[in-house]
Amino acid sequence: MKKVLAAAILFFGLAFTGKAQESATPNIDPNAPELKFDNETIEYGVIDYDANTVREFKFKNTGKSPLILSNVQVSCGCTNVDGWPKEPIAPGKSATFKVKYDSKRVGKFDKKITVTSNSKTPSTVLTIRGEVKPAPVAPATTPATPATGK
Repeated sequence: MKKVLAAAILFFGLAFTGKAQESATPNIDPNAPELKFDNETIEYGVIDYDANTVREFKFKNTGKSPLILSNVQVSCGCTNVDGWPKEPIAPGKSATFKVKYDSKRVGKFDKKITVTSNSKTPSTVLTIRGEVKPAPVAPATTPATPATGK
């Protein structure tokens, strides 16, 4: 009897756990917008100190309803994002935004940009990476020699 009771408890426990996991899975709208970037990483390579670092991320709404970007967040103050669209992007349409890294920060960098939207995948993490060369050294000047009065 104990074995039958234990088996019944185990059976119902597993069935309940399966139902709980099913209900925890969100229902994804098949007509939801889809955010697709041409490239999720921008490789700067090795760049000069204080170089122009403005680059562009291009993306497209490959879904069936308007795409709305609700936030574009950078991982630190050394990276700026400009011009991310605040208006809805229609299905099949593309848009861009610019990113700029502070190239007065010498050394390697690997920074993240998180894009939040109403797409099927609500959060996308983009990357910019590269290396900034040290600042050029100004040539040393020699002090003027005093004139000799001979």
